[in-house]
Amino acid sequence: MQLVGILQIKSYEKIKEFLHDEHVGRLSSIDANGFPQIIPMNFVFLNDAIYMHSHVKGEKLDNISRNNKVGFEADRELEFLPSYFEDPHNASLADTLYISVVIKGTGIFVIDRDEKTLALNGLMEKYQPEGKYDPIESQMRVLDAVSIIKVVPHTIHGKYKIGQHLKPEDRMELAKNILKKNSPSSKQTLKIMGFEETTDGLRMIDEPIW
Repeated sequence: MQLVGILQIKSYEKIKEFLHDEHVGRLSSIDANGFPQIIPMNFVFLNDAIYMHSHVKGEKLDNISRNNKVGFEADRELEFLPSYFEDPHNASLADTLYISVVIKGTGIFVIDRDEKTLALNGLMEKYQPEGKYDPIESQMRVLDAVSIIKVVPHTIHGKYKIGQHLKPEDRMELAKNILKKNSPSSKQTLKIMGFEETTDGLRMIDEPIW
């Protein structure tokens, strides 16, 4: 339980920042046979709610019409840590650095045209930040061609694992191993962990506490 507390994201601003940056989330609803259905979706987090656009017909819409209790999840794998970082023989020591947010809430179909417009423009601003489009307006016919699913959170839980559970000397050793492995994500992972690469080697310049 103590480790769970260390890994919990306590900053709501950090959760919002993470949801703003992530491009794919997963919506979970309950199908007609009582099984969870999980679908990857583009989304935007606006006014403390998740918004997604969808075709006007589909299984997930039928599911939410029947049972509006839904789940939503977004995650990012920062770095896979091979077991040989700690022991060349013990495979059970393999691990992963990550960030994740899990929401339990109520699924709603947005009917109000102004709110649908807000959601669609929010999605465009997130996924096409360079602009080069005309903003969507509430009188446009496109609003009738899409459904907007809104997830109103009942609970939001965030977790992150970036080495904060380790002793300083172990965290430095982990950072050195990540740098040596030189994966495509290693430099960004080290930055998130609070490390900077200098001419004298790695140096921890920040203690990220979320």
